[in-house]
Amino acid sequence: MRQANNESITLTPKLQRRRYEFTNLKVRKLITKIQLIENSTSKPRIDTIFSINTSAKFKQVALDIFSFQYKNNEIYHDFVVALKINTDKIVALEQIPFLPIEFFKTHRVVTNSEAKEKETRDEKEFTSSGEIKSKHYVSDITIYERSFRKGFEHFYGNIENYSILALLPSYLEREGSSLIYMVEDLIKKSKHSSSGFYLNNFDELILKLKELESKNQNTLLLGVTYALLDLIENQKFELRNTIVMETGGMKGKREEIVREELHTILCKGFGVDKIHSEYGMTEILSQAYSKGEGIFNCPAWMKILIRDTNDPFSYLPCKRTGGINIIDLANINSCSFIATQDLGKIYSDDSFEVLGRFDNSDIRGCNLMIE
Repeated sequence: MRQANNESITLTPKLQRRRYEFTNLKVRKLITKIQLIENSTSKPRIDTIFSINTSAKFKQVALDIFSFQYKNNEIYHDFVVALKINTDKIVALEQIPFLPIEFFKTHRVVTNSEAKEKETRDEKEFTSSGEIKSKHYVSDITIYERSFRKGFEHFYGNIENYSILALLPSYLEREGSSLIYMVEDLIKKSKHSSSGFYLNNFDELILKLKELESKNQNTLLLGVTYALLDLIENQKFELRNTIVMETGGMKGKREEIVREELHTILCKGFGVDKIHSEYGMTEILSQAYSKGEGIFNCPAWMKILIRDTNDPFSYLPCKRTGGINIIDLANINSCSFIATQDLGKIYSDDSFEVLGRFDNSDIRGCNLMIE
């Protein structure tokens, strides 16, 4: 039988420090979990989000969701605590901390309520393109469906009035695209036999557009920007019953060009007066739409703020260019307050423009928040 060794083990100073750091980290994580459980608050009703009709109601629901997510989202809670913000004093939208969008690439950003055992965890996982992918874990896909259906109807009316033609090759060629999920659902809801996806079969798409035009059928052609440019290089159009909507940019397929030049080329090629646009991303469940001139409007449960690029906790007045912060209340199960890497400016009526993206030097504001 092996005898017990009662001799004490002497640790080097380095090992003692590492043991202390490890123990301290475990204690901090345990304290955070206990705080989240003790401070758990009830989840705002989904119906409340989609019935917002005034700015005062938006503010009230946004502050309620902030409180809910601060107390039930471990990543967001730790982020706010690290900023040393007194959450009891937050009474305005501009005081709410916005989580840098990069966290969706490195962390699991989810909000769990006290009823989480009744919820279906990770019912759907959406991923972005690129080398390091963002991941948005959507525990209730019906909220996403409700958001994009209600948003589309608000801006364009009944989906059944349209034939939906989707030219989205970059998205179809990969898995996990939230845009493909949305468009696939809209195609089904349109109930139109001509609705569908197109990859690189331009000849078929050209014939379909001409056929629908000849029937005076209201049509929505939704395409990734570079593919729309490819299409008009194959065929010029004179569309009178078709909305042309661009989304997604060049995806590395073509050289980026400014919006004004891009829309001029597309208007000429399709024979339309305006080019519409959709603004959405993997990390949010709502979309803003532009009906021309690159001016976007949000649905009632979504709002844009413009932060100072040199100070991520300060906000700019109308018509000043800065970083786009998004409040998307449909993100109730992840994080509704996101600091993006997009540059833009807002106007007095809450419409906004997207002017580009941060380069490596401009990103310092977001880095301050991460640090």
